[in-house]
Amino acid sequence: MRFQEVYYLLEAFGFEEKKSKGSHHSFRNSQGKTITVPKTGGQKVKGIYVQQIVELLNLDEWIDEDTEPEEPAD
Repeated sequence: MRFQEVYYLLEAFGFEEKKSKGSHHSFRNSQGKTITVPKTGGQKVKGIYVQQIVELLNLDEWIDEDTEPEEPAD
């Protein structure tokens, strides 16, 4: 994922950018959860940060619920 995609994803889940220091951008939601993501000149965000975002947003559970196989029709 590129930084801009991460930015839009976090924004869609209620996070706002609070501050940035150099290349590191911090985001916080109304519940006080925070995450810092480095922005490196148009390159992709490292996998470790994407994994942290997946865990923070509980996307692994969301994906599991969304991809559960349907019950066979009788």
